[in-house]
Amino acid sequence: MANPLIGIFRVKELRERILFTVAMLVVFRIGAVFPIPGINVRELSAYFLSQANSGNPIVDYLDFFAGGAFSNFSVFMLGIMPYISMSIIMQLLLIVFPSLKKISQEDGGRKKIQTWQRYGTVVVCLIQSFAVTQYAQSISRSVENLLNIGIVPFTLIAMLTVTTGTMFLMWVGEQITKRGIGNGISLLIFAGIVARLPQAVWELVGLVRSGDLNLVFVVVVLVMFVAVVALVVFEQQGQRKIPVNYAKRVVGRKMFGAQNTYIPFKINPSGVIPVIFASSILTFPLQIASTIGGNVAWLARVAQILSPRGSLYNVLYILLIIFFAYFYTQVSLNPIEIAKQIRENGGSIPGIRTERIEEYLTKILNRIVLPGSLYLALIAVIPTFIQYAFKFPSSISYLMGGTSLLILVGVDLDTMSQIEGLLKMHHHEGLTRRGRLRGRNL
Repeated sequence: MANPLIGIFRVKELRERILFTVAMLVVFRIGAVFPIPGINVRELSAYFLSQANSGNPIVDYLDFFAGGAFSNFSVFMLGIMPYISMSIIMQLLLIVFPSLKKISQEDGGRKKIQTWQRYGTVVVCLIQSFAVTQYAQSISRSVENLLNIGIVPFTLIAMLTVTTGTMFLMWVGEQITKRGIGNGISLLIFAGIVARLPQAVWELVGLVRSGDLNLVFVVVVLVMFVAVVALVVFEQQGQRKIPVNYAKRVVGRKMFGAQNTYIPFKINPSGVIPVIFASSILTFPLQIASTIGGNVAWLARVAQILSPRGSLYNVLYILLIIFFAYFYTQVSLNPIEIAKQIRENGGSIPGIRTERIEEYLTKILNRIVLPGSLYLALIAVIPTFIQYAFKFPSSISYLMGGTSLLILVGVDLDTMSQIEGLLKMHHHEGLTRRGRLRGRNL
């Protein structure tokens, strides 16, 4: 009776939310298998099987985060990444254009911004889906009978199908957030990564049996993986508390006594957002360059230079992570707004003058963000290190660190914290006996 897992399914609301979330994720995984109309599935599978040993690292990277949907040429082959890319573009536009930010702060302005963001997602999907059709045409030159229909009808059907699939996934994510448990968009990315786990483990066992991988290296990497997971959890949960004292004040006929509280600044305030933003920004041009590269020489050169295993890609990756860590922290935790709220409520920070609160909070945030962003960057480049140092295949190394590991841990903590909150709301024990889970909405 005291088992929290049993308590989860005893609460009707929580049970319905979990079952709805599972049903939506099943729909997502089924759609990742259905191919685009006009594709010969047998010829496509034979082509990728023949390219297994000398595969395209960019295609492997895109396929990994799509949960295998990219290599299947399924209706969900673009996944939810076009929506995330458009979200980044919209966030940047709100910073660059003050008029857009003013619109977002008006009544109903947020819905208007979200509508524009959906329209922008359609445009991004059309661009990426056209690149996919060009990639399919480049494969068809070396594989006979890959396309069952003509090039022009296939291009139109594929663009329409893939765009519709991404927009449907966006709707599924919103429904999970509204009627399920956890953040829907994050869970879709989470499900795509987890779907690759069984195949990666089976591949790892096969490589050890065949002698292609040293068992000692495998043990070392697994120990490293456990240590990195522990560090990620520690970093996600850690926070810096800024004490704030509020003086006595009179509101109407009531007097409110002095109150001592604190502002919790996370060690990594932006969470896994910088990694997702950085990978999305690099994935968008990479996908276009790699898929159309067969027809355009200079795009093929760009795809080769920006290979996920190359040094230039990893340098840009690190710089973008640091940039988005600072950018997103300034958007979500604005020291000027926080200081304004403290002063308006009669609060003060011990040892800091009232007029210097903004300067103090900015100094604290800068001290926190820099090591946090460097830590994220270190985690993000672990897969590349494992591939070069231990000769692990990409399907396994991507799971040992980087974006995938941060997403797995972050989404897991966030979902567990929501489950725990619903359990306690219905007067049940939480998932943990000691402390309280602190999740982070991705």
